[in-house]
Amino acid sequence: MNFNGYKLRCDYSVTEAIGSLIIWILISIVTLGLGLFVMPYYLLKDPINRSFLIDGNGNQVASLHVDVNFSSIVGHAFIWMILSIVTLGLAMLIYYPAVIKRLFNGVEIRG
Repeated sequence: MNFNGYKLRCDYSVTEAIGSLIIWILISIVTLGLGLFVMPYYLLKDPINRSFLIDGNGNQVASLHVDVNFSSIVGHAFIWMILSIVTLGLAMLIYYPAVIKRLFNGVEIRG
């Protein structure tokens, strides 16, 4: 992506992704699957927080940051949990893009 000479660079590694995934598998087992409703927030937050705005010379100008905590997620996740149960999981097809939208709307560019 290039805008006025600026690009985005993400330093999120595959190792970090695998580590996060293992942690969330364990959390989902311990919570009997309920952790899966908040998992998309945390899995998508990490790459955003490891992304940077780079100028034309390759210098890091700013970083992206999204602040998501459990209390801001729980109401949204609860509604989608109920909808997913009622629709036998079909609401999850809409829940994931809704999570992405909420995260992107909360992104700050810090210089």
